[in-house]
Amino acid sequence: MSGRAKVPAADATLRLLTFLAAQRAPVAAARIAEALELPRSSVYDLLATLVAHGYALHLPEERRYALGPAAYELAAGYARHDPLARIGRRAIARMVDAVGESGHLAVLHGRDALYLVEERARMRPSLVTDAGVRLPAHLTASGRAMLAVLTPVQLRSLYPSRTPFERRTEAPSVTSRADLVAELARVRREGVAWEDGEVTEGFASVAAAVVDRAGWPVAGVALTWPEVGSTPELAERCARAVREVAAEITRALR
Repeated sequence: MSGRAKVPAADATLRLLTFLAAQRAPVAAARIAEALELPRSSVYDLLATLVAHGYALHLPEERRYALGPAAYELAAGYARHDPLARIGRRAIARMVDAVGESGHLAVLHGRDALYLVEERARMRPSLVTDAGVRLPAHLTASGRAMLAVLTPVQLRSLYPSRTPFERRTEAPSVTSRADLVAELARVRREGVAWEDGEVTEGFASVAAAVVDRAGWPVAGVALTWPEVGSTPELAERCARAVREVAAEITRALR
């Protein structure tokens, strides 16, 4: 197909992006050239353009390249359309009916969690996480679940060392990149992300990530409940539910 492409440079660029997206770790330009059967000089030129526009990251110490944050914004743009929202809405609705707490589906958009689906449970109050709302990803359970799937390189690109970390409440929260790295390590250990009063006082949330074939985060599935009257059993039931629904959506998207 690529040999018959009418615009070879565009074809090579898209093949290169597709190759980077399938990798779990940064790769050398020579490896890219070999895999795609392209001249090294052409690969370096293409990579330089992609880096300039944020679609690739150059790691000079390692002499390797990885997918850049701008590529994730494209993925989030696709995810905001029907496939993910349509599949997710049905799954979230079933989860909310089964558990009796409010559920959400969000995607990662830069350093924000962008909410696509919000399903309020009966007799539960409205929440700030309505469809179309953006919140800092480091504060939300959905955002943390997705950030925990990124590589350290991707995380550093989103959160440089001097990044300010916004707070919404007085609850203990992430206030530095070191805090975030520690919190995401906890998420990876437990398989779910927690948030306790950091988005809205008096409410807690738990979330799990939906991932694509390459293991990159596509979305976050979350449940939120009032802390008044909450029990450890309820929290664990919600954690099981988001794990199951995230796995269900992952299978459906694949």
